Amino acid sequence: MSTPPTETTPPARTALSGLVGNTPLLRVSEPFTQDGRGFWAKLEGFNPGGIKDRPALHMVERARARGDLRPGARIIESTSGTLGLGLALAGMVYGHPVTLVTDPGLEMSMTRLLTAYGAQVNVVSEPHPTGGWQEARRERVKQLMAQHPGSWCPDQYNNPDNTTAYTPLALELATELGHIDVLVCSVGTGGHSAGVSRVLRQLYPGLKVVGVDTIGSTIFGQPARPRLMRGLGSSIYPRNVAYENFSEVHWVAPSEAVWACRQLAASHYATGGWSVGAVALVAGWLARTLPEDTRIAAVFPDGPQRYLGTVYDDDYCAAHGLLDGPPALEPEVVGRVDEKEVTRWTRCTTVVDPLMLSETSEQAEQTEDVVLDDASAAEDEAEDERL
Repeated sequence: MSTPPTETTPPARTALSGLVGNTPLLRVSEPFTQDGRGFWAKLEGFNPGGIKDRPALHMVERARARGDLRPGARIIESTSGTLGLGLALAGMVYGHPVTLVTDPGLEMSMTRLLTAYGAQVNVVSEPHPTGGWQEARRERVKQLMAQHPGSWCPDQYNNPDNTTAYTPLALELATELGHIDVLVCSVGTGGHSAGVSRVLRQLYPGLKVVGVDTIGSTIFGQPARPRLMRGLGSSIYPRNVAYENFSEVHWVAPSEAVWACRQLAASHYATGGWSVGAVALVAGWLARTLPEDTRIAAVFPDGPQRYLGTVYDDDYCAAHGLLDGPPALEPEVVGRVDEKEVTRWTRCTTVVDPLMLSETSEQAEQTEDVVLDDASAAEDEAEDERL
């Protein structure tokens, strides 16, 4: 992932980008699965800021190459934290001021860290009426860009460079594991699940991709609700999500992710935030239930540092009802992503783009209206004939 030195990129700053990538793999087994079984976890928390260092550097590099981002221009983007760290790094490497738009849910420790890295942090005060905090942040980005002529927004939710940035991660997994049967990824912007699965499916045509979302997220067709977990989930429909690549999706509740995070910490000395806990819970179940020789790769997007005041804080967890004990051994199962609103770990093996689902529902309603109108007309004609 390192960038070769150029006239505008001093060698010292290039060395900073060289810190990104080639993260370690960890074999995870008990207590998530029985002895002799397990899954491989790619520890992206070993990047300086986490997994989104990869797309931050790549999106900035490609925008500069195209001329979309001029030397010294301001970078402005919405973030729940991790991409913000990556953009702060990219701004430092390439010499761009960075403004990050976030919301009151961002941990104070993360705000302080982003500020320490030289980024300006802009906080929205009210959620959007229908799009929640995410849409409110995106609207603020537009306002700030109007105030800073020549500024550039990566638009991580729709930028295809966000997905191609993960080609090196996919190749690292392929090189280290030799073969992969199942890939487990959390889904937020859709970038790393789309980018990694695109490459791995070319190498392993039979690959199954399992997406992990949070309850209250709209990404896979559930209704939008206030979300405690950050880093995965969305209140909008990111167009980078490769719905066609997923074999199934699992929704996980905050208490279930907390249990998994703490089990990882106590048993493997490696853990992370909400996304890591949710992914570990699902990957462990897959390792227990699939054939023993199934090779499962799971992406752990970050480390535990920013979650010391939430996931790993007993008072915080108790106040939010997150210490209820271990989750169920099996997920609940639904046949359709919109069958019902899920409130605990739930699995669905029919994955569709919710926007397509909405269109199908509207078409069905229109068809039903036409049928009813035709039936009513036929009844009127029959009545006329009787008269």
